[in-house]
Amino acid sequence: MSEAAGRSRRGDRQMTGWALMAVLALAAVAPLRAQAPERGAFVVMHGPDTLAVERFQRTATSLESTMLERIQGMRIVTTTELGPGATAQRLTLRVWRGTAPDTAKPLQEGTIVFQGDTAVITQTGLPAPLRIAVSAGTLPYLNLAGSSVEQIVRRSMAAQLLVVPVLVNTSPILVTVSRVGADSVVLGFAGVDLRLAVDGVGRVLGGIVPAQDVRFLRVADARLGPAPKPDYSAPAGAPYTAEAVTVTGPTGPLAGTLTLPSARAGRIAAVVTITGSGLEDRDESLGAIAPGYRPFRQVADTLGRRGIAVLRLDDRGFGESGGDVRNATSEDFARDIEAGVAYLRSRPEIDPARIGLVGHSEGGIIAPMIAAADPTIGAIVLLAGTAYNGHRILQYQIGSALRRDSAMVGAKLEDAVNRQVARMDSANAWTKFFTSYEPLPTARKVRVPVLILQGEVDRQVTADQAPLLEKAFRQGGNRDVTLRVFPARNHLFLRDATGDPANYPKLSSYVIDGEVMGTLADWLVARLAAPAEPAGKRRE
Repeated sequence: MSEAAGRSRRGDRQMTGWALMAVLALAAVAPLRAQAPERGAFVVMHGPDTLAVERFQRTATSLESTMLERIQGMRIVTTTELGPGATAQRLTLRVWRGTAPDTAKPLQEGTIVFQGDTAVITQTGLPAPLRIAVSAGTLPYLNLAGSSVEQIVRRSMAAQLLVVPVLVNTSPILVTVSRVGADSVVLGFAGVDLRLAVDGVGRVLGGIVPAQDVRFLRVADARLGPAPKPDYSAPAGAPYTAEAVTVTGPTGPLAGTLTLPSARAGRIAAVVTITGSGLEDRDESLGAIAPGYRPFRQVADTLGRRGIAVLRLDDRGFGESGGDVRNATSEDFARDIEAGVAYLRSRPEIDPARIGLVGHSEGGIIAPMIAAADPTIGAIVLLAGTAYNGHRILQYQIGSALRRDSAMVGAKLEDAVNRQVARMDSANAWTKFFTSYEPLPTARKVRVPVLILQGEVDRQVTADQAPLLEKAFRQGGNRDVTLRVFPARNHLFLRDATGDPANYPKLSSYVIDGEVMGTLADWLVARLAAPAEPAGKRRE
């Protein structure tokens, strides 16, 4: 499960759960005319790829921004009411798919009102406002938005602050601000240094995050065209095809990609992938948090080369999928995956008795739910599945995040954690289910083969939960349970010395290595590679 409120999941659909973060390569900017609105644009780049394009307009009392986030294809429009000293009083936000017309209804709407030491959040899907304890003068932060970065600099200069509190989704964090000469600033942001060039009034002129090869380019204007469609095609020369498919889900169509091995002798085995918490596309990509991380594309490629088909789906209400997410829980998302299984069983190429599930994080909660109810599932793989209820997981995750503030110690830390978790427990339908759901009783009902994979340094779903899952599966009488813990792997199954999510943007590689993928593939081939039936015959 992703870190505390950072990617709090679907019913909550947190405002702009996109990537941490970017910045900036030097570009000239015209002088600001007195009393006139300042207009400009930022282009965020990672290597040769464009991550986001933003246009903004700023006055003394307001900041308006329209950003096209190109990783997951969303258009985000915000208006921030500014107060004295470059503070923020209120933010309104609306989100559309990047290809949606201006007249379309937003996928998500919300507001944040700052009232002293409290931020009051209202949002699509929240049954009641969410109240977050913050420091006075906290600024809202929109990931990948250069205008948000600039507001931090302006606030620091206006009030002579060395530390500026900001709110990322529902997580308050502190940004350190260090002046380096007259025209340079370094922001310390959740373990990432943002090296900025600025002018005398606090405008960000350019800069870079050295650890990420991510840059912001400030330009006079930028075109906000439709977001390019993600490429889900098979690589050149791959021994499998990639077919765009639509699955009939319980509340709307689910868009996906089905990879089919080219060489087939009769019906073949298949798996359905299940994403973790947060709005996820079918590849489970993370944008600038982990550029190039597409674990389910890797799963599809690895298994496709081993003769197993893979169906991966955009989450309901996200990417190209429809459906209602407003009050959905993990159980509802299980119904979506069951629809994917039913779709595979309708395909003439697929053996309906040899269909497995591969779930990551929340997907590791959902896979046992389905297998406990459907003993004809061929096998399940849990990548960082949970053994504890969500309340306990949130206590750990929120505590880890708050400990980054050196002032958070002892009773103060304990009180802050308890208040934040209490708010999360009842925030919406998804969190109510997640915080109370106990995975182990469900595990005891599963009789199909189970593979549990876990990263040793995972600080989102801790490694001590994996043996508890193994024990629970075996207690139910399941004799085919395998556990493998990978040293120096984090929640994303990437090599990482600490496992701290704040360090994800600084990792050297975002490709899951052959040891992990090979273990997954070898195990699935052994469980699902029974002789396929002739194409003219079908198991019922």
